[in-house]
Amino acid sequence: MDSRRLLRISATALAAGGLVLSGCAGGSGAATSSGSSSAVTSSAGASGGPGGAIPAAKLEKFYAQKVAWRGCGVANFQCGTVRAPLDYTKPDAGEVKLAVSRVRATGPGKRIGSLLVNPGGPGGSAVGYLQGYAGIGYPAQVRARYDVVGVDPRGVARSEPVECLTGSRMDAYTQVDQTPDTPAEQKALAAAFKEFAAACQKRSGKVLPHVSTVETARDMDIVRAVLGDEKLNYVGASYGTFLGATYAELFPARVGRLVLDGAMDPSLSAGDLNRDQTAGFETAVRAFAADCVKKTDCPLGTESVPAALDELGRFFRETDAKPVPTGENRQLGESLATTGVIAAMYDEAAWPQLREALTRAMGGEGSSLLALADSYYEREPDGTYANLMSANAAVNCLDLPPAFAGPADVVKAVPSFEKASSVFGRNLAWAALNCTYWPTPATGRPHRVTAEGAAPIVVVGTTRDPATPYKWARSLAGQLSSGVLLTYEGDGHTAYGRGSDCIDTAINTYLLDGTPPKDGKRCS
Repeated sequence: MDSRRLLRISATALAAGGLVLSGCAGGSGAATSSGSSSAVTSSAGASGGPGGAIPAAKLEKFYAQKVAWRGCGVANFQCGTVRAPLDYTKPDAGEVKLAVSRVRATGPGKRIGSLLVNPGGPGGSAVGYLQGYAGIGYPAQVRARYDVVGVDPRGVARSEPVECLTGSRMDAYTQVDQTPDTPAEQKALAAAFKEFAAACQKRSGKVLPHVSTVETARDMDIVRAVLGDEKLNYVGASYGTFLGATYAELFPARVGRLVLDGAMDPSLSAGDLNRDQTAGFETAVRAFAADCVKKTDCPLGTESVPAALDELGRFFRETDAKPVPTGENRQLGESLATTGVIAAMYDEAAWPQLREALTRAMGGEGSSLLALADSYYEREPDGTYANLMSANAAVNCLDLPPAFAGPADVVKAVPSFEKASSVFGRNLAWAALNCTYWPTPATGRPHRVTAEGAAPIVVVGTTRDPATPYKWARSLAGQLSSGVLLTYEGDGHTAYGRGSDCIDTAINTYLLDGTPPKDGKRCS
């Protein structure tokens, strides 16, 4: 339902990517001489994130732990558990258990170290991403020299997952009208957000205040030490770029080779993030429409891009008034139809599937477009959901203050969102209301991240990225004192491993040799 949330369609071949509305809370960290075993005293920065000043002695037991690796039952992967404090301000008051998986470096060539990967979300499973894609699909030369590692962040998947609504209630939640036309519909949408938040509090109240990005970044430093690495080598996609930037801010002296692909801008407020992303989806849907009108099977017509977008808007309005049957007890209303279209914006390879799904839905059969929406929400055929959307809201609502104080603020903001996107603006404006009712106050604030003293950090931006607009990559690269901007001129969300030899060669060279591309390098 909350269609700001970024996900790719296939978690096996692509990153389960993205994020939105995530702010960064962090600070500075002073590295010790032995980064592979010692804790660090660090403090929260301007964002006011959780953690404060943490005495090294309080964290030593976490940094000194050993992982009991075991087989995962999946190819050559190993699995284990790493312990971290539940609350970094009170390291002795409870723990969280983080699921970690790795595939060892295959050789030939000297092993460089560990390479942590994160697919985004927030809420995407790094363990699932590793085992489904990165550990077997990353370039062979990278896998030869690194142990590739995935850690499910706290609150996600196998790591103390945040749980909220059950399957049947989640079905209802995803169908609530997100373009309310009357005060009664506004009240119903607010009630749905309140129910979701209350369910999260009831089922996951213990962990809910402790799933911020700054806490996950601190967890990554423990994992780095436990793996025996003095520096963190890392590839983060979408929300994973915010996580990586937060780590660099906390521990700049421990930055190894960091790739931030599909970058976020941590200096933006929740409202600005959502409005920018709305414009990003407008860019993407225009690219889809421009491609579609050239095809004889385009369900939006072959006249022009504006006419095609008008037709898509008309279709959404029709599903709002009269949902389309799907062959099951869920109908395809405007909310699910919009989510299905948004899901296909993450990768241009999904555009043929979207054309077919729209053709069928406009003909009165909505199952294919519903399937796209289900892929976005990680809904299984049996009606159960992964915890992606629960974790996503929990992290986002903790990382930044809410975009709006209430429905009246959304009403005022709708025109600016519709200016950003005539197709998605109204829907995405109302979707940004969810954190308004969150039970745990935000601990993060928007702020610039400079990470003074860090080694070169490669920031990757795609010019027509729907979920993390290109200007965010430009901004993050400019904020980071050692940021290097690498640009992919193309469509889709993120760039590494998506078919550009130019991008892949630049990143592989950096990961293997430590040589970043020239700042401002462009690829197509």
